[in-house]
Amino acid sequence: MDDELIRQRKEAFRAHQALTPPRVLTSDGEAIAGAYRRDDLPAGALVGLPVSAGTIEGRARVILDMAEADLEAGDILVTAYTDPSWTPLFVAIKGLVTEVGGLMTHGAVIAREYGLPAVVGVEHATRLIRDGQRIRVHGTDGYVEILP
Repeated sequence: MDDELIRQRKEAFRAHQALTPPRVLTSDGEAIAGAYRRDDLPAGALVGLPVSAGTIEGRARVILDMAEADLEAGDILVTAYTDPSWTPLFVAIKGLVTEVGGLMTHGAVIAREYGLPAVVGVEHATRLIRDGQRIRVHGTDGYVEILP
């Protein structure tokens, strides 16, 4: 019986890992969809929320699991989200892009404390930006450019 329960839970875990959560979920459980309305961006720019001012260019490091982080000084961290356990990574990076977040979320606050340009709420950033690509983060204006 225990083996069957373990198998079921592993299967459920794999199924849940494949899900993509909504970007905004209210406390009542309502998923809210929407799009940014910005006409002032360069073609192909990835739009998000400006949370820490400045503009920086560098190598994107797409990291989904902090335990597997392989950052070098000057990299730009691209991830789904951060929490306090990610803070040690901020000493090596020079910019931040996250898929979720707002002005008062962890990554935004730490980016401002460290003076790192940051854009959060960039939908599908970890899929649209490839690990190792050169990107430019416009933390003041809230968008990211993928460079040639």
